[in-house]
Amino acid sequence: MVDFAPLDDSALAAATADLSSLRVRAFDPARGGFPLLVEPAIAGAAIGDSAHDIAQLNSRLLYRHAGLLFRGFGVAGLESFDAFVRGFGFDPISYEFGSSQRSKLTKGVYTSTEFPKNRSIPLHNEQAYTTAWPMKIWLHCVVASPVGGETPIADSRRIYQRMEPAIRERFERKRLLYVRNYGTGMDLSWQQTFGTESREEVDAFCRDNGIATHWIGDKQLRTEQLVQGTAWHPVSRVPLWFNQAHLFHASSQGADVMAMLLDILGDARNLPRHVFYGDGSELEDSVLESIRGVLAEEAVKFPWQPGDIVMLDNMLAAHGREPFDGERKVVVSMAEPFSLQELERREREPLAG
Repeated sequence: MVDFAPLDDSALAAATADLSSLRVRAFDPARGGFPLLVEPAIAGAAIGDSAHDIAQLNSRLLYRHAGLLFRGFGVAGLESFDAFVRGFGFDPISYEFGSSQRSKLTKGVYTSTEFPKNRSIPLHNEQAYTTAWPMKIWLHCVVASPVGGETPIADSRRIYQRMEPAIRERFERKRLLYVRNYGTGMDLSWQQTFGTESREEVDAFCRDNGIATHWIGDKQLRTEQLVQGTAWHPVSRVPLWFNQAHLFHASSQGADVMAMLLDILGDARNLPRHVFYGDGSELEDSVLESIRGVLAEEAVKFPWQPGDIVMLDNMLAAHGREPFDGERKVVVSMAEPFSLQELERREREPLAG
């Protein structure tokens, strides 16, 4: 049986002994090597000198440690970032059925978010609100904010283990129903979300991805999708907290805002975005409070430095964003598309090793 536990210092040194161009160590030893800090062995060395060794880290360390922070490699700008990502052997994928406004900068590179800078974005696994998601995500700091703007990350394995067993069981058994309403002027439009002006293309995408559509007049669309509340990793089979219930629930905007929206819209299914248990019942306030508490305690934060790149296994690690002042530019690239259907197929196969 393959052991996917994080490596201690001596085992980490042994696992990377032949990667002579790199220095690899725990960024925060108290967190068990999450994330790992990867630097050039010789300060100022050209990234090309380390390209082969860097590419080995995906298979050697990412499945154990969930996140890698690359620092000091002189990556500056979109072209060098894109080349860095492709150096792992992946082709970046497009951002479809998104929940955050992003601008496409180059093929496969997007702004990380255009959410107002005075607000935080809670920890989340990318696109865990649907049944198709990227397995790999890279975040690159082009400009570091002078105040705030950190990208907190957290280990989804630890989050799952720390979650109350009754909550885990409920999410696994009931699953989650995400409801979104487009065209109300309160959130992204369906054109922004699906990247098209064609209702027929939206219907086709949703049909292919198990998303129910309800067109309301000429401009409004409601989508509903039943998805996982938890998951397990396809390589290690370790159980994971993998959803965006705390983020999609209207209470994430604050109790007062949610109450105001309900007064205006009349029914929770009319909210711009909301989440229910799979049977249509509401998530309890106490459950959401507990989830948010665990996430806050598990967050790992560090100040960005220009040129930094964080590589995450998107199922093993969640990420967010802190509020900031001044200029900040962090871009994102995603790769290795995966799906709930594929996960369920692999569940029927024996674990290799």
